[in-house]
Amino acid sequence: MTVSLSLKGKVAIVTGSGQGIGRAVAMYLAEQGVKVVTNNRRRHSTGYAQLTERDLAHLSPADLEWTEKMMAELSGDAETTAQAIREAGGEATPFFGDISDFQVAADLVETAVKTYGSVDIVVNIAGTFGFSPVDKITPELWDHVNNTKPKGHFNVIRHAVPYMKEKRWGRIVNTTSRAFLGDVIRHAEYCAANAGVVGLTRAVAMELYRYNITCNAISPFAYTRASVELEAHERAFRGTEESIFLDPKFNFPIEITPKPEYLAPFIAYLCTDKAANISGAIFSVAGNRISVFTNPEPVNEIKKEGKEKWTLEELDKQVHSVLMKDYKSVVEF
Repeated sequence: MTVSLSLKGKVAIVTGSGQGIGRAVAMYLAEQGVKVVTNNRRRHSTGYAQLTERDLAHLSPADLEWTEKMMAELSGDAETTAQAIREAGGEATPFFGDISDFQVAADLVETAVKTYGSVDIVVNIAGTFGFSPVDKITPELWDHVNNTKPKGHFNVIRHAVPYMKEKRWGRIVNTTSRAFLGDVIRHAEYCAANAGVVGLTRAVAMELYRYNITCNAISPFAYTRASVELEAHERAFRGTEESIFLDPKFNFPIEITPKPEYLAPFIAYLCTDKAANISGAIFSVAGNRISVFTNPEPVNEIKKEGKEKWTLEELDKQVHSVLMKDYKSVVEF
């Protein structure tokens, strides 16, 4: 049997597809003949995710004008994305709701099933973030970020998988961030959320591979409303302790940030039969550059023979010279 790149006739749910990466993915999948259910939290989502009135007040008039202009240009919701797909000759249905709610995620999946007969593909793009040093993160911010990732991703997967198991075919693509590494930015809640996505992705891949269901994750680098908010925050607080970047060299100019449309083809490829043997992988996608992360594994080891515990003196002799040999700390930029 010929293994195909075709996705024609498949049914996909794309969360967070009112704007940015999700919108680009939804529209590209529709171009491939996929029937798409678009999703975001609510209609007319044009506000800021994290920028506050205080943040905006710290912007210069020119920077404030730039921020408002960019945010307006990048606005949209599930309906505007679905409408664009339909106008281009594709099939799409919008669904408004917050996937951090277990029942809402169930309703999202049922919308796909009732409208198009099943669900073959889940692309979890939905996410949010915050600007905060670890000692100032509020419980509300922590929950807001982690309820979308990984909880919201799990919620949609949980309700879609039974339909995928039934037909013994499914493709799941989650969205993480290089923040899962700990990163060089002041938002520990976001780092934790994206590390959770990596763990979820690998666990789902291992469990469902025998059903011909794959699960992968991408770490995207793209020009979105989130990147505009990040840039605006930096313009307001660059050089102060409120700057989100621990090292300025990691603050890439927004002008060189690739458009989200560059991400869509690779995400679509992961949904094809050609990618059936790719599962549990974590990719970085920045424009036309695609890389894959290595699987974490031990690299050095020390061992004490016998039943006696290590002493501090013994550890002192072994840790730096053997266990941590060639180790580079995450705090070494």
